Amino acid sequence: MSATDDQPTPSAPRPSGPRRLGLSGKLLLLTIPLVMIALLMIYVPSIANFWTNRLNDRLAAANTAALVLDAAPLGMVPDSLARQILTSVGARAVAIKMGQQRRLLASADLPAAIDRDIDLRTLTVWSAIVESFATMLETGNQTIRVVGPAPGAAQFIEVVVDEKPLRLAMYRFSRNLLLVSLGIAMLAAGLVYLALHYLFVRPMRRLTANLVGFHENPESAARIIVPSQRGDEIGVAERELSDMQRDLVSMLSQKSRLAALGLAVSKINHDLRNLLASSQLLSDQLASVPDPRVQRFAPKLMRSLERAIDFCQSTLSYGRAQEAEPDRRMILVEPVVSEVRESAGLAADASITWISAIERSLSIDADPDQLFRVLLNLVRNAAQALESAKGDAATLQIRITGRREGSVAIIEVSDTGPGVPAKAREHLFEAFQTSSRPGGSGLGLAIAAELVRAHGGDIHLVEGTIGATFRVSIPDRPVELQSVRNERARA
Repeated sequence: MSATDDQPTPSAPRPSGPRRLGLSGKLLLLTIPLVMIALLMIYVPSIANFWTNRLNDRLAAANTAALVLDAAPLGMVPDSLARQILTSVGARAVAIKMGQQRRLLASADLPAAIDRDIDLRTLTVWSAIVESFATMLETGNQTIRVVGPAPGAAQFIEVVVDEKPLRLAMYRFSRNLLLVSLGIAMLAAGLVYLALHYLFVRPMRRLTANLVGFHENPESAARIIVPSQRGDEIGVAERELSDMQRDLVSMLSQKSRLAALGLAVSKINHDLRNLLASSQLLSDQLASVPDPRVQRFAPKLMRSLERAIDFCQSTLSYGRAQEAEPDRRMILVEPVVSEVRESAGLAADASITWISAIERSLSIDADPDQLFRVLLNLVRNAAQALESAKGDAATLQIRITGRREGSVAIIEVSDTGPGVPAKAREHLFEAFQTSSRPGGSGLGLAIAAELVRAHGGDIHLVEGTIGATFRVSIPDRPVELQSVRNERARA
């Protein structure tokens, strides 16, 4: 399968569902009930206050009438004058209580019975609300006796009034209050809607439009949103979205270059595999030469060619650098280290001192070929770091150590070079990120990290050392007790 087979197919357009109410419409629908609730909260105490004030006005007028009636000689007032006074007060009767005596000052057309009694002296806010709505919901013309405080030495004053005029006045007040409140509420709702629209809805529409446009062409840098200077949460969202889009554009651009690179590598590896196969045939013939030196180096040459052919075949098979599962087994570390030294060309290099401090008979549960690649990449990086350093063989050193801590084998590769730059530490094990050497690809540490993680191990840079020290830790595989018992039983 070639690299072109792994390219993602364009996704089908997502079906657009039924168009729903936008954010502005939802905001408007939310504002309307909130305004209505505010109107209701204004209207309820207002109508109760109007009802109470009208009754207090009747009591105040009755107090004035009581003073006039009480000042008459011998308390005798003509019926015509009493009717005029009661008409001006809007009452049917006025009575006052002084001491133990209850005196009717004036009356006209009194009904046979009083329908409701209201004592303003003990009236609470809640009872005023209940009584005012009870008045508005009544029908007909009932009579109400209103009791309130009286001036002077009197204990209280009573006035009997009709309910219908009070109810009609409350209707007129409710209509006027409703019209005024609706006007104010509509103005306030409009101002709130416009404020929320310009502060929140428009920026959210801008973010939404940018997301839709960016989704259509995520590789275009022109689709990156330009954040505003707002300091609130929307400004933070714009800046974070801009940074995320910029990172995504860079990542997609890098992925495109890697895809093109993978296709080119696949083509090159196809021809390179054929050339290596020819070289392998020649090396087979070279192995039959009786020269001792040839017999010494021919197996290593054949092994290197086999590894190269396997790498080429792996690239052609997967269309990218996808590693196979490690073929793990217990192997000795020291032979692998010796082969790494020879492959890196350090066995005959007198300008760099090679120090090997591997524990005797140290074994590791790993794939020998993949462990060889890990150590070879680390050693080559160390050798390249020492190429630009000045000094003699005593100061230019590559040291490789190995030890075992319980069920974990630890191998360290260190050098006395300039160390890893601080900028490269941020993306140390990422492909195409850490190479600062001209001609370097930045793949060595990424490949090493991938192979180590495939073994369930860990690789990291050790801090506080001279030069650079990389530590590779590979744990042994857990042993299944039943399989061991079966092997022993078969033995």
